[in-house]
Amino acid sequence: MRQPQPFRKESITVRDLVARLRDRVGIEIESANGVDASDHVVTERHVHRPGLVLAGYAEHFEHQRLQVLGNTECRYLAWRGEEGAREAFGQLLAFGPPCVILAAGNALPDDLLALADDADVPVYRTALPTVPLLDRVRAFLEDQFALQLTVHGSLVDVYGIGLLLTGAAGIGKSEMALDLVERGHRLVADDVVIASRKSEGVLMGSGTDLAGHFMEIRGLGIIDVRAMFGVRAVRHQKRIELVVRVHPWDNDEEYTRIGMVTEMTPLLGVDLPLVKLPITPGKNVTVICEVIAMNHLLRHYGYDPAEAFAARLRDRIQAKGAGAAPGGRRGVEWFEEDVE
Repeated sequence: MRQPQPFRKESITVRDLVARLRDRVGIEIESANGVDASDHVVTERHVHRPGLVLAGYAEHFEHQRLQVLGNTECRYLAWRGEEGAREAFGQLLAFGPPCVILAAGNALPDDLLALADDADVPVYRTALPTVPLLDRVRAFLEDQFALQLTVHGSLVDVYGIGLLLTGAAGIGKSEMALDLVERGHRLVADDVVIASRKSEGVLMGSGTDLAGHFMEIRGLGIIDVRAMFGVRAVRHQKRIELVVRVHPWDNDEEYTRIGMVTEMTPLLGVDLPLVKLPITPGKNVTVICEVIAMNHLLRHYGYDPAEAFAARLRDRIQAKGAGAAPGGRRGVEWFEEDVE
């Protein structure tokens, strides 16, 4: 079977970019010169402030990036005077940037906007200060150009830990996720999980717009988890922190008994802890998933049960090596008088 391949968006039109900045990010932004931006595209997640280009140094200029003019750049243009501003701004426009955004409520004179019209460069303006604007636009572009992968599995928020349940089709991943939801945990996605690498070491998971929080239970059909269990039982997205691989018990495979070594699995270049969970009839895998999440939390707060047990075992071996008590050692040295 063909494995899904990672996907990355190659570009976004300036028109869509501005519309989503308004609708999803909440930036009040308006067009300053009315150039049609439907055929202008942004191809990079980085944002550029072209101060050096306006000053005359254009070597290594990243002209393909979205250009932001803040207070410093706009006041520099005003300081240059009418002719100097036309020369400086004209040098920026000559590279054909995808668009220019004026931050902090700044505005350009009509003659500079006319230059942008002639160069077919859309100009926008917003009252948002420069630094918050840069932060929000960068975050939006990083999300748009993030590497994504479609994963077959179920993603559940268990005690705040994002558990990605994977395994062969029909092995019971959806039933496990449903049981976890019934026990008070939250479903993020079932069957199809969209994994997105937001930054180094951070993977976010979500469902598709079509599937939403619907779930297919074999023998029953489609159920709506949000309608059945309420909005408290679902999440729109969650960081993927653990992978639980469910598979039938295999007598030939060696399973960890103590957990001293954490097995890892790569996903979009991020190494995630992997727990191989063999299932047999009558095994309560839902409770085991809860324990997996709680054990991960314990390790996050600095307590490793496997290391604690190993330390206790070492102490016992050392005590035996130093000389055992006469008459041997009982399994339990002292039973209290409480016989309850």
